[in-house]
Amino acid sequence: MASAASSIFTLSRDSFGKLTLTAEDGEVHYGVAPVRAFPIQAPEQGISMVLSNGKEVGWIDDLGALPAAIRELVQDELDGREFMPVIHHIVSVSSFATPCTWEVKTDRGDTAFTLKGEEDIRRIGDASLLVADNHGIQFLIRDMFTIDKHSRKILDRFL
Repeated sequence: MASAASSIFTLSRDSFGKLTLTAEDGEVHYGVAPVRAFPIQAPEQGISMVLSNGKEVGWIDDLGALPAAIRELVQDELDGREFMPVIHHIVSVSSFATPCTWEVKTDRGDTAFTLKGEEDIRRIGDASLLVADNHGIQFLIRDMFTIDKHSRKILDRFL
């Protein structure tokens, strides 16, 4: 059973692997889960610790400011709950008409997916894009302006 303490709350895993949060006042909350307020624009800031009914029992302003042990517990839990591969490079597309198959390199490895329609590419803020495959998996392009030239040329054909 791993545990960690901070000035705001103590966090630990119970024997079933669930997170347990002990508030500063001593109140214990079992089965808490971290939820990012802004998962794309500010993934390290604004993380709510919530119960299964949605009630917030803790708040983390900045993940990086937490003690290492708590940060690791929260990050492990987030990694297990979230799956949004970040596209680093678009290797190829089968066609510039949809549906088409994209071959990409991501932070989770190389993969291929089918883009059903151009409407499955959504802008998030000024520079980020969410690309949904035919199974509903969301791929993130953090900054379409800093991605490599080859990938940018492909993106421009779809935007």
